[in-house]
Amino acid sequence: MTQQTDTTFEVGTQLEPAPGRHGRTGVIHTPHGSIQTPAFIPVATKATVKTLTPEQIRSTGAQAILSNAYHLYLQPGPDIVDEAGGVAAFENWHGPTYTDSGGFQVMSLGVGFKKVLAMDTAGLTEGDIRAANKDRMARVDDDGVDFKSVIDGSSHRFTPEVSMQIQHQLGADIMFAFDELTTLVDTRAYQEHSVERTRRWARRCLIEHDRLTEVRADKPLQSLWGVVQGAQYEDLRRQAVHGLLDLHREALDEGRRGFGGFGIGGALEKENLGTIVGWVTDELPIDMPRHLLGISEPDDIFTAVEAGADTFDCVAPTRLGRRGGVYTLDGRMNLAGARFKRDFSGVDEEFGGYVSENFSRAYIHHLLKAKEFLAGTLCTIHNLEFMIRLVDNIRLAIDAGDYEAYRDEFLGRYYAGK
Repeated sequence: MTQQTDTTFEVGTQLEPAPGRHGRTGVIHTPHGSIQTPAFIPVATKATVKTLTPEQIRSTGAQAILSNAYHLYLQPGPDIVDEAGGVAAFENWHGPTYTDSGGFQVMSLGVGFKKVLAMDTAGLTEGDIRAANKDRMARVDDDGVDFKSVIDGSSHRFTPEVSMQIQHQLGADIMFAFDELTTLVDTRAYQEHSVERTRRWARRCLIEHDRLTEVRADKPLQSLWGVVQGAQYEDLRRQAVHGLLDLHREALDEGRRGFGGFGIGGALEKENLGTIVGWVTDELPIDMPRHLLGISEPDDIFTAVEAGADTFDCVAPTRLGRRGGVYTLDGRMNLAGARFKRDFSGVDEEFGGYVSENFSRAYIHHLLKAKEFLAGTLCTIHNLEFMIRLVDNIRLAIDAGDYEAYRDEFLGRYYAGK
């Protein structure tokens, strides 16, 4: 019989509180292990962190990984992952796992515009988005989303219930409610309607999650997290939180399972990141964890941690690495550049780590020019180790009471050349 252990959260050391500032350390306990927070969660989109084996992922210090429901639904199919024993067993990852709802990919790929944190809206208008309507691969209604596969153009439909069914088959410890992703160029009226639609979808997710938990009682318990939308509007962000908390209490009052935590979603302008996360965490219970979807720049990570984000994920470190980009204590650089052809020093000898201690910049430059796959592997290992150690150091600094000193020292050096 599988042990039925739910996901819980312990609050650790808290930063000195201030308006919009809710940073803390903590521990998320899951059926497959604990996550010390703050934590950076590498993205294993299709049940793999591109170019790395599970052993290599573990060597970076990663505590958990996040896979994508949309891509795994399209290929190989959630039934196959379920038959394999869930996404962790399927990819041989011995640790906690997350899956997103698929909503981001359904709607961002469907509309055809990048919808990311710190998105740049310069030059974009609402008309730019709406003009793409005739070609868009996804159409939203109050019941769900019709979309076309990016693999073969075939037609599919996601509803809150379908997203829950897929994620239960994928079997991750932490999964997210199906939500509508909007852009910063959508109108205020549309954002209002979308927040209410996402709330109704979240209620349907909770009901279906409870049903599936009973049907699949032999499986490890999974934790469903609500997703807070509302774009750049303070009242909508706070309203979205209260709507989800009402659903959480309603579920508990009816003897159903509520939310185990919350995701903070939507496209945000970089300069407003901390403010918006602060609005959300102002309203959230202190004993529930928060995941910020899609950030990786060091300054954004410090901002997010201070505002109260406990975990966050992003494809940037791995995508950057496959192109030869690497993080160093003195900022980012690209090893494909000609200046590294005869540079036999490590990637970042002061930082250290497996790659810096065993391979030179010149060697990785050669691999990149020769289009050898090992280049992406080495740069990805380095970048994940860099990002994970950065967040680990933030956690240690909070616990030690010298967070501000560490933040100022790190960022002052990392961005000194900018």
